[in-house]
Amino acid sequence: MRAYISFFRIRFINGLQYRVAAYAGVATQFAWGFMYIMLYRAFYESNPSKMPMSLNEISNYIWLQQSLLMLFMTWFLDNEIFELIRSGNVAYELCRPLDIYKMWFAKNCATRLSKAILRCFPIILIAFFLPNGYNFTIPKSSKDFTLFIVATILGFLLVVAYCMLIYIFTFYTVSEVGIRMIMVMLADFLSGGLVPLPLLPDWITKYIYYSPFGVMQNLPFRLYSGGISVHDGLNGIVLQVFWIIVLVMFGKLLVNKAIKKVVVQGG
Repeated sequence: MRAYISFFRIRFINGLQYRVAAYAGVATQFAWGFMYIMLYRAFYESNPSKMPMSLNEISNYIWLQQSLLMLFMTWFLDNEIFELIRSGNVAYELCRPLDIYKMWFAKNCATRLSKAILRCFPIILIAFFLPNGYNFTIPKSSKDFTLFIVATILGFLLVVAYCMLIYIFTFYTVSEVGIRMIMVMLADFLSGGLVPLPLLPDWITKYIYYSPFGVMQNLPFRLYSGGISVHDGLNGIVLQVFWIIVLVMFGKLLVNKAIKKVVVQGG
C-alpha cells in the first residue's frame, strides 16, 4: 500500500506544478459556465413553469460542473498510459512487483485531484459574487452539503474506475481511438455532462438513474442544490458503492486476463 501512496503523492505534486495551465483553464471554464447559464436562462424565460430544475439549481449545477471538471469528465485521460500500451513499454510496468491496476488507479486519482484543486476554489469563490441568477449559492442544509461531499468522493472514484476500463480495453485493440471515443461520448451524455439529466425525457432517465452514469456527477451536483431528497441521496450513495465495486472487479479481471496474453513487439 505504501508504494501506491508514493505513486499518488508523486503524481499529485507533479500535477500541482502546472499553475499557468490551470489559470488558463479557469478562464476557459468561466466562459463556458456563462455561456451555459445564459443558454438555459433563454429557455427558462420562454416557459419557466414546466422546467424540472429552477434557475438557481441550474446555476449551481453549472458552476459545480465547471469547478470540478477534472474530477468528473471522462474525456480527461492519461495519454501516457495509452502510449505505454501502444509502444509496448507497458512491459516495464509489468516488471515492477506491483499491481498494475492499483498503480494506474492511484496515478489517475492523483492527476485528476491535483488539477481540480488548482481550478476549483478560484471558480467557486468568484461565482459566489456574481449577480443573482448567475451566482453560486450555499446549500439549503448541512445534510445536503454532507451528502454532497460523500457523493463527490464516491462519484470521483467511480469515474476513475470507468476510465480504467478504457485503458484496459486498449490492450485488446490496435488503436485506442475508437473505444476511447465511444466510451467517452457515452459517459459524457448519460452522466449529465452535456445536459442535466432532469432535462432529458423521463423514459430514458428512469433507466439512467440506476446505471453508473446516473450517480457520477448528477448525484452530487443535485444533492448540493437540494434537487434530490436526503432519502434518495442515501440510496444513490449505496448505488455508487455498488457500481464502484462492480467496475473495479471487472477492470481487475480484464487486466489480469490481458497481461497473461499480452505480446510486446520490438526490441
